[in-house]
Amino acid sequence: MPIIVRIDVELAKRKMSVGEFAERVGITPANVAVLKNGRAKAIRFSTLEAMCEVLQCQPGDLIEWVKE
Repeated sequence: MPIIVRIDVELAKRKMSVGEFAERVGITPANVAVLKNGRAKAIRFSTLEAMCEVLQCQPGDLIEWVKE
Protein backbone atom coordinates (compact mmCIF):
# COMPACT_ATOMS: atom_id res chain seq x y z
CA MET A 1 0.00 0.00 0.00
CA PRO A 2 1.49 3.36 -0.96
CA ILE A 3 0.01 5.14 2.09
CA ILE A 4 2.24 4.67 5.14
CA VAL A 5 0.89 5.40 8.63
CA ARG A 6 3.52 6.69 11.03
CA ILE A 7 1.62 6.75 14.31
CA ASP A 8 4.25 4.57 15.98
CA VAL A 9 6.98 7.12 15.19
CA GLU A 10 4.98 9.98 16.69
CA LEU A 11 4.05 7.92 19.76
CA ALA A 12 7.71 6.99 20.31
CA LYS A 13 8.79 10.63 20.04
CA ARG A 14 6.34 11.48 22.82
CA LYS A 15 6.90 8.31 24.85
CA MET A 16 3.14 7.72 24.75
CA SER A 17 1.60 4.26 24.97
CA VAL A 18 -0.95 2.97 22.51
CA GLY A 19 -3.47 2.65 25.34
CA GLU A 20 -3.05 6.24 26.46
CA PHE A 21 -3.20 7.48 22.86
CA ALA A 22 -6.34 5.46 22.11
CA GLU A 23 -8.07 6.73 25.24
CA ARG A 24 -7.20 10.37 24.55
CA VAL A 25 -8.27 10.12 20.88
CA GLY A 26 -11.46 8.20 21.71
CA ILE A 27 -10.79 5.02 19.75
CA THR A 28 -9.97 1.47 20.80
CA PRO A 29 -6.41 0.19 21.05
CA ALA A 30 -7.43 -2.42 18.46
CA ASN A 31 -8.29 0.35 16.00
CA VAL A 32 -4.94 2.02 16.68
CA ALA A 33 -3.29 -1.31 15.82
CA VAL A 34 -5.28 -1.51 12.57
CA LEU A 35 -4.05 1.96 11.64
CA LYS A 36 -0.44 1.28 12.67
CA ASN A 37 -0.28 -1.98 10.73
CA GLY A 38 -1.59 -0.44 7.52
CA ARG A 39 -4.75 -2.53 7.47
CA ALA A 40 -7.15 0.44 7.61
CA LYS A 41 -9.04 1.22 4.43
CA ALA A 42 -10.20 4.66 5.58
CA ILE A 43 -9.98 7.14 8.42
CA ARG A 44 -12.50 9.79 9.37
CA PHE A 45 -11.31 13.37 9.34
CA SER A 46 -12.67 13.78 12.87
CA THR A 47 -10.43 10.90 14.03
CA LEU A 48 -7.44 12.31 12.17
CA GLU A 49 -8.12 15.71 13.74
CA ALA A 50 -8.28 14.17 17.22
CA MET A 51 -5.04 12.26 16.61
CA CYS A 52 -3.30 15.47 15.50
CA GLU A 53 -4.64 17.34 18.51
CA VAL A 54 -3.43 14.68 20.96
CA LEU A 55 0.00 14.44 19.32
CA GLN A 56 0.25 18.17 18.50
CA CYS A 57 1.25 17.40 14.92
CA GLN A 58 0.09 17.82 11.34
CA PRO A 59 -1.69 15.11 9.30
CA GLY A 60 1.42 14.78 7.14
CA ASP A 61 3.36 13.71 10.24
CA LEU A 62 1.01 10.74 10.60
CA ILE A 63 0.43 9.64 7.02
CA GLU A 64 2.70 9.61 4.01
CA TRP A 65 2.28 8.61 0.38
CA VAL A 66 5.12 6.50 -1.02
CA LYS A 67 5.38 5.53 -4.68
CA GLU A 68 5.15 1.76 -5.14
